[in-house]
Amino acid sequence: MLVKWPYQDASAATGVTPVLQLKGITKRFLGVTALEEVSFDLRAGEVHALCGENGAGKSTLMRILSGQLQPDAGEIVLRGDTVRFASTSQAQAAGIAMIHQELNLVPHLSVAENVFLAREPRRGLLIDRQRLRADTQRCLDRLGVDIAPGAIVRTLSVAQRQMVEIAKALSIDAEVLIMDEPTSSLTESETGQLFKVIRELQRAGVALVYISHRLDEIARIVDRITVLRDGRHVSTDDVATTSADEVVTRMVGRALDDKFPPSTRVPSSDVLLSVQGLTRRGVFQDVGFELRRGEILGFAGLMGAGRTEVARAVFGADLPDAGTVRLGGRRLDIRSPRDAIRQGIAYLSEDRKGHGLALNMAVAHNISLANMAGVANAMGFIRFAREGSVAQRYIDSLAIRTPSARQAVRLLSGGNQQKVVIAKWLFRDSRVLFFDEPTRGIDVGAKYAIYRLLDELAAQGIGVVLISSELPEILGMTDRVAVFHAGRLCTVLETGATTQEEIMRHASGRHAVAAP
Repeated sequence: MLVKWPYQDASAATGVTPVLQLKGITKRFLGVTALEEVSFDLRAGEVHALCGENGAGKSTLMRILSGQLQPDAGEIVLRGDTVRFASTSQAQAAGIAMIHQELNLVPHLSVAENVFLAREPRRGLLIDRQRLRADTQRCLDRLGVDIAPGAIVRTLSVAQRQMVEIAKALSIDAEVLIMDEPTSSLTESETGQLFKVIRELQRAGVALVYISHRLDEIARIVDRITVLRDGRHVSTDDVATTSADEVVTRMVGRALDDKFPPSTRVPSSDVLLSVQGLTRRGVFQDVGFELRRGEILGFAGLMGAGRTEVARAVFGADLPDAGTVRLGGRRLDIRSPRDAIRQGIAYLSEDRKGHGLALNMAVAHNISLANMAGVANAMGFIRFAREGSVAQRYIDSLAIRTPSARQAVRLLSGGNQQKVVIAKWLFRDSRVLFFDEPTRGIDVGAKYAIYRLLDELAAQGIGVVLISSELPEILGMTDRVAVFHAGRLCTVLETGATTQEEIMRHASGRHAVAAP
């Protein structure tokens, strides 16, 4: 059963007069109604959660507020005046900033250039580089992160890029700040630091909209919560007067008694994938593990422990300096992702936008990308009818919310984009699947569907590696868990015989220390 809200410290006083009101907002795309007469209000100094399943309309509503989209009907009232924003710059000038779930950074520019993009401090006609770095450093210091203002964004991890996106929003000194899944790539300590910043912003009177699928976070930081479902407003309540169970029921339209699907599968004793002595100097060393046929093996560890890097090396995305990989007892020579794919190994990146999808291409094209031969004729030409039918099969089975198989992937919600990535590898008929944070930024209903899919894949004899920062997910879905610390695989635990505390002791290098 989902737990009730834990105790929440209502430390921030909130005003009763809304600083912002959205009234009867309606938005349609290609005849599909994304929002229908949705109303929402926000008070100065409050954190207001906006919840709902993927495709419920949360991001669309906030994109309208931030000037990225125009509503078909309804009005925005800011500080008592009706406003309409034709662009994000107009919304920012009015004091509204948004931190996006999918990061909007320019990879070849520096951190400082991204934080103050199009708003660079100038000395005459030239950019004042010294002030640019100093102003950026102040924003980063406020977040408590160790990132150099001059670092190039493409060299940063996903978590570091998330912090840069947050610093960018803070630099605007907004009166209304929208956070769309701001902690999806952050560690627990980074999340705690972000919450301290949020409390500071509250005390300064900033109004915050907080979009998250992590209900435990909502209990810690939020004052009120609004639920959307299928583009319609369902409820708005004080967090103190509702529960996690009630919120989930309103989101999905039914009671969701279990977070994880029941499973009767029994992994085989046959070793499907064997990795020995895998080393990449300065990143990870001497990593060895076995994945059994029909098993879900968890990769756990703190940020930077080497979980993702090991998966990328097995997949051929990064070449190791030493080590062997065997599939079904046969040694593989993997020098590129193409080699791994041909051998039946797939990797779903945690960065679906950067490495998992062709955003401007259609859903159908993305699903067939890893298996073009499966939709081509003998001459090598794509059979579009075949491609469309394949795509529709996965749209139906994975419940991908899209107007059609020809819809551009960039127009889908983050959770539906993730389902398209999964469909791509399912169509490839891979024997080993590495899922790197597969439920990041996905709602509870969609999570359950993906969990059930992982279990079904394993039941078919596929070997699944689940890389996750959420320990309840690791404990709820895996058979065994490999724990990483500082670039080493320090232990492999039987999931049914371990706890979150034991995993964290190994992950933090304190396994020899008795639990407090």
